[in-house]
Amino acid sequence: MDYKDTVKIMIGHGLIKKQKVDFSHIEALLLRAQKDIVAAKANLKIDEEVTYNYAYLAMLRCGRSIVFMKGYRSVDGQQHKTIIELSGDVLGEKFKNIIKKFDHMRRKRNQFTYNPFLPVSKIEAENALKTAEEFVKIVLKLVQKENPQLRFNFNK
Repeated sequence: MDYKDTVKIMIGHGLIKKQKVDFSHIEALLLRAQKDIVAAKANLKIDEEVTYNYAYLAMLRCGRSIVFMKGYRSVDGQQHKTIIELSGDVLGEKFKNIIKKFDHMRRKRNQFTYNPFLPVSKIEAENALKTAEEFVKIVLKLVQKENPQLRFNFNK
């Protein structure tokens, strides 16, 4: 299924609605995502769960920026899942693997949020951080291509 088909289905199910494209909002999300990566790195030695959570939040903010860039926003009770699915369809088949990792992170984060006995290993936290860094770079380049006036520091 392509992006346009997904949009039609999601609108029909009340999962998304039209939103005026506002690059200042998108820019704010992406700048926050970069800070989330910095916070995730800084906490790796202290708390794996915090690292994992901030890595996931960086990806979520980037996913939201993709959806906003296309003129939509999620509005349902499963907003994170909606963002992942729609941003994946926007990015296309080339990025299918990273979107699968993003969705896996969503499920894992949900599990450890509600089950205090479910640990996050150091390796899981490191992998989440690596995935988030890759995803943030992908989205920064995509948004900058869409709006060349925006300038982001890709080295954070």
